[in-house]
Amino acid sequence: MSAPLIPTNVLIVCMGNICRSPTAEAVLRSALTKAQLAIEVDSAGTENYHVGSAPDSRSIRHAKRRGYELDALRARQVTKTDFLHFDLILAADELNLSVLRRQCPPEQRHKLALFLGDQPLPDPYYGESDGFETVLDLVENRAAALVNTWLTPAEPLD
Repeated sequence: MSAPLIPTNVLIVCMGNICRSPTAEAVLRSALTKAQLAIEVDSAGTENYHVGSAPDSRSIRHAKRRGYELDALRARQVTKTDFLHFDLILAADELNLSVLRRQCPPEQRHKLALFLGDQPLPDPYYGESDGFETVLDLVENRAAALVNTWLTPAEPLD
């Protein structure tokens, strides 16, 4: 069994859910709204460091410059029910993907993938402003590609 061609809901996961995943959540949600695709988007972290906290102020600031609002988002940790609820669970990097694989029931692992497909989304947390801009560039490009794929899904192979 594989993930649906067009998911009804997507979860984006990084470590603390304060930089990469909330940024990706807001950007993907915006792209889906513009494309008039009704797909639920949420984000979470594999760790519980920041549960209940707003995204990193640098993420908020850089996203706001591009028209994305992160202020209302709050960090949460991945739960067991996420693996059942979400059709597609996209990890920021291999470390978080491996944590998800360990936590995920075997019959749900087909839902797991890297957000960028074949490369990690770099963590800007310990870096400078340019890291947050790089994350936004990568996330905007990937969100556009995902939306385009979902607008024109390939025919399933029999």
